[in-house]
Amino acid sequence: MRVKMMVGVIATAVILLWGPAQARAGFIPYATPGIENPVNYTFTAASTGHVFAYFAGSTASFVNQIGLSVNGGPVTSFGLQSNVTPYGTSFDMGLVNAGDNLVFVMHNVTPGLGDLYSNRTLNAPYDHDTVGHNHVYSTAFTADTFIPNGTFVAFEDLPAKGAFSPPDWNYNDEDFVFTNVATQTSMVPEPSAIISFGVGLMGLALARRRKAKTS
Repeated sequence: MRVKMMVGVIATAVILLWGPAQARAGFIPYATPGIENPVNYTFTAASTGHVFAYFAGSTASFVNQIGLSVNGGPVTSFGLQSNVTPYGTSFDMGLVNAGDNLVFVMHNVTPGLGDLYSNRTLNAPYDHDTVGHNHVYSTAFTADTFIPNGTFVAFEDLPAKGAFSPPDWNYNDEDFVFTNVATQTSMVPEPSAIISFGVGLMGLALARRRKAKTS
């Protein structure tokens, strides 16, 4: 009887420890850590209704909170503070209309570096740079026991320049899943591609000028 009881206790412990781990998807790794994500993301409201954020984990030593800017407006509130929030905790980010432009805003509470954005063009002040850098990586999230299907967004919270730079570009400092969010992506052109494009335009202009002279 004692042996059976011990086996039952062990089996229960295994279920308690293994079951939740199996039911929790959590962090989705960024494929090329150490390299800034070249993908730009445009987030919009998928439908009229509320946007919810779910806390999906943090490895950051900084203390951060998440907020939402709708159509360029101010953030009305921040929530899901990284150092105290349990996995799967939800935060109502407010009512939106279908097609609204959404920018996720991470507020750095400690050491007080300011706000960084899911829109890279807004990050120049945070990065102490003339151009903003991409501080987010996003992909689809498949529901687990704690978080529903949604849009996974992971943040890199180190600035490009300054006392806490350079970033490690591993995009696992803060992880969230957002619902009622649609995503469009575009690639950031390489500097060499921009130069080649400019040279091509100049060549085309010269060719047209020569043709005009000969005709």
